[in-house]
Amino acid sequence: MQVPAIWLAPARACPYIRPMINLFQRLTGAKGSAPLAQADERTALAALLVEAAQADGSYDAAESARIGRILATRYGLSDTEAAALRGAGEAALAEAIDLVRFTRVVKKAVPHAERIGVIEAVWEVIYADGVREMHESALIRKLCGLLHVADRDAGLARQRVAARLGIK
Repeated sequence: MQVPAIWLAPARACPYIRPMINLFQRLTGAKGSAPLAQADERTALAALLVEAAQADGSYDAAESARIGRILATRYGLSDTEAAALRGAGEAALAEAIDLVRFTRVVKKAVPHAERIGVIEAVWEVIYADGVREMHESALIRKLCGLLHVADRDAGLARQRVAARLGIK
């Protein structure tokens, strides 16, 4: 799809127009832009874990290492493979406009009974710095809704993770 020339005139006047046009082109697969790729289950989970790490406004080495350990354990990966998967999750998250595309993939790939394990993994990342922030709690509630995990199950998952990590 070719962008009409009239659309480009405001782009010079307002710095927000050009990124919106670029996003529109990527979403529609317009000529000259790469369409957003569909994430696989591993990349989708990595992206959700990275989002959890970034929810409090900081993404530090402890959170990055925790994500690597979770991915390595869950998928039987080496440290290098887990780091590459975390990087793929970071890249996928950077080009995403919301989390629905990731939760949709996880819902298809992970049976309902095992989605609590996904929520536990998110709690582990949230607790990597030892503190639960308001934005992180909001993210958990959002993910539970998108993954169809009951609040009670999420609360029990949080308690299990906190006990395992020695957090009160």
